[in-house]
Amino acid sequence: MKLTSFATLFVALMIMPLFSLQAQDVKASDILGVWLTQDKDSHVEIYKQGDRYFGKIIWLETPIDSVTGKPKVDDENPDPALQNRPIMGLNLLKNFVFDDDEWNDGKIYDPKSGKTYSCYIEFPNSKDLNRIKIRGYIGISLLGRTVYWTRVQK
Repeated sequence: MKLTSFATLFVALMIMPLFSLQAQDVKASDILGVWLTQDKDSHVEIYKQGDRYFGKIIWLETPIDSVTGKPKVDDENPDPALQNRPIMGLNLLKNFVFDDDEWNDGKIYDPKSGKTYSCYIEFPNSKDLNRIKIRGYIGISLLGRTVYWTRVQK
């Protein structure tokens, strides 16, 4: 009995450091950088302004509208005054606050539908800081959609 208890304790003490090495604390600045969207059709640069985090489109796979021959605009926006603003440079992510390993209380704008949603962002795996989970929702986070973006390597 004593030998079994000692062996179990010994194994537990040997394994515990392995778990602490695998997980790392996520810092607010870990999200900064350029991200490839799930559809692989745009790059979004996430940046900090004051104590909040934002994300704007800095690259489009197809920046020119095939019908007009001009740069793509936000033509799905329900506000007619905003329908002529360019998609390039458009802020998709607004006013995120870092709190307890996630960025929340923000909004995400979907230029493909012209809709804005409440949103939070997190790393689904704290060992991999090159993939983020973005959950847009209406009301409560159960009613929404999740996408994953990958970091653009320089």
